[in-house]
Amino acid sequence: ACVAAILIGGLKRIATVSQIIVPFMAVIYLIFSVTLILLNITEIPAAIVTVVKGAFNPSAVTGGVVGTMIVSMQKGVARGIFSNEAGLGSAPIAAAAAQTKEPVRQGLVSMTGTFIDTIVICTMTGLSIVLTGAWQVEGLEGVQVTTYAFQHGLPIPGQISAFVLMICLVFFAFTTILGWDYYSERCLEYLTNGHKKTILTYRWLYILAVFIGPYMTVSAVWTIADIFNGLMAIPNMIALFALSGVIVKETKAFFAAEKHKM
Repeated sequence: ACVAAILIGGLKRIATVSQIIVPFMAVIYLIFSVTLILLNITEIPAAIVTVVKGAFNPSAVTGGVVGTMIVSMQKGVARGIFSNEAGLGSAPIAAAAAQTKEPVRQGLVSMTGTFIDTIVICTMTGLSIVLTGAWQVEGLEGVQVTTYAFQHGLPIPGQISAFVLMICLVFFAFTTILGWDYYSERCLEYLTNGHKKTILTYRWLYILAVFIGPYMTVSAVWTIADIFNGLMAIPNMIALFALSGVIVKETKAFFAAEKHKM
C-alpha cells in the first residue's frame, strides 16, 4: 500500500521519499554495526582469518556445506552485484538525472556509492555476523542471521536491537523497491516515447509484483534476482566494452583539465 501510494504520485515523489529515508537508515545501521564491532574489537583478527579461509577453502570452514571455491565466488559476486548494482547499467539511469557539466565527475561520485555500500556497510555486516558466531547457527537464513548477530552482540535487550534492525531493513527494502521502479519507468519511457497509459499500466503490474514477492521463499527470490541481474549485465557489459575507448578519452581529458586548473 505504501509503495502504491508513492508510485502513483510519480517519480518526483520517489525522489523526495528516498532522500529522506536513505540517510536516516544508513546512519542508524552504521552506529549499531560500529558499536558491535568495537565491543568485540579484540576478536577482529580472528574473524578476518575466518573470512579469508572461508573464501579460499569453504569446505574446511563449513564442513562442506558451502562447497567449492567456485561456488563461494559465484555467491560472492552475485550478492555483491545485488548490493551495489555495479556493471548492471541501472545506477547510471539515476546518475543521468544529476545536474552536472562533467559526466566524468558524476561517474566518480557514483563510484563512491559502490565503496560505501559494499566495502563499508557489507564489511561491517559480515564482521558482525562472524564475530557473534551467527553464521554457525543452524536453521537461520537471510536476515535472520544478521538479526541474531545484533541480538547477541549489542549490550541492549535483544528485542530492541532486533526491532531497530527490522526498521533499517524495511527502509532499505522500501527504497530499493522505489528505486527499481524509477529505473524501469525511465527505460519504459524511452522505449515507448513516454506513452502514459503504458507507464501507468506498468506501475500497477509493478505494485502487484511487490504484493506477490513476500509469499515466495528466500531461495526463490535470490534465484530470480540472480537470473535477471545476469540478463541485465550481459548487454550492459557489451556496451561498456564498445564504449571503453570513449570512456578513457573523456576521463583523460577531465583529469588533464583539472590538473591545468591547479
